[in-house]
Amino acid sequence: MGENMEKTVNKKHKGKHDKPKPWDEDPNIDHWKVEKFDPFWNEGGMLEVSSFSTLFPQYREKYLQEAWPMVKGALKEYGVSCELNLVEGSMTVSTTRKTRDPYIIVKARDLIRLLSRSVPAPQAIKILDDEMQCDIIKIGNLVRNKERFVKRRQHLVGPNSSTLKALEILTGCYILVQGNTVAAMGSFKGLKQILMVKKELEKDPALANENWDRFLPKFKKKNVKQKKVKSKEKKPYTPFPPPPQPSKIDKLLESGEYFLSERKKESKKWQEKQEKQAEKTAENKRKRDAAFIPPEEPSRQNSSEAEDKTNDVAAMAKSLKEKAKKLRKQKFAENINPEEYIAASGEKPSKKKKSK
Repeated sequence: MGENMEKTVNKKHKGKHDKPKPWDEDPNIDHWKVEKFDPFWNEGGMLEVSSFSTLFPQYREKYLQEAWPMVKGALKEYGVSCELNLVEGSMTVSTTRKTRDPYIIVKARDLIRLLSRSVPAPQAIKILDDEMQCDIIKIGNLVRNKERFVKRRQHLVGPNSSTLKALEILTGCYILVQGNTVAAMGSFKGLKQILMVKKELEKDPALANENWDRFLPKFKKKNVKQKKVKSKEKKPYTPFPPPPQPSKIDKLLESGEYFLSERKKESKKWQEKQEKQAEKTAENKRKRDAAFIPPEEPSRQNSSEAEDKTNDVAAMAKSLKEKAKKLRKQKFAENINPEEYIAASGEKPSKKKKSK
């Protein structure tokens, strides 16, 4: 009897909270909706001061100075104070007596994190809404090779940011790739819509195994020059270690400079310096004198060639004149009227008067 009683008790309590509720499948209820905070829920305010701070890169300093009044005004509406420290390069947010929403400080922390990751201020301020969420994904440690990482990051962005825009349209989120991180902003509803579209496509048997590669961006293959690894020549193996390299003192002992006095050493250095200066001055003088060297005169061969050219030009001009005369004669013969020619030939030529 006792065993039967234990079984009945276990059956009653097993899966008690896993039963379907009537409001789970109610289409009128939006389970993803986040209710807006009402200040009357927390009229007393915060008992303790909570604050968050984050660093920002130096290239963001000028933009943050310009956009800080806008950020300060947006946080003031929620009773949150903010501070921009240009000396330390940090941004700080903290609660005040006017703060009512206990979660707004977390939203303010996300705001300064987005600003430090190059998200524009008007876009970053949207994170203060209850329905907006954000995440900063680190992608720098995924690939060790820097060149490969840059290529994969460019694939994520796509040509003219086409891949990034397609992701934004699909998810309904704002995505920004900056350096080694990806900043994403969106609502839970956008994620729900993606899941709904995927489930609807899976239900259709014609689209369940459909290939969607035609909608993805296509990249041209580029042959990137890879660094050639220099192969070191293998030296023949010897059991003996290499001879030790001579030190500075050994070199001085070999040349005999080690035993010279300090005066002789200084005089030798000065002499070497004077020789180097003399060489430099001689070289500079040679360069200066090169500007005053007259250019080489043209040789006689060049003059004879010029004369031959002038003779050729004169002969060509003479032949052209003769050809022009022949053409004039031909035209004149063609334009002669036969009647006028006969009439002119019938007349007797007039005799010239003899001078007395």
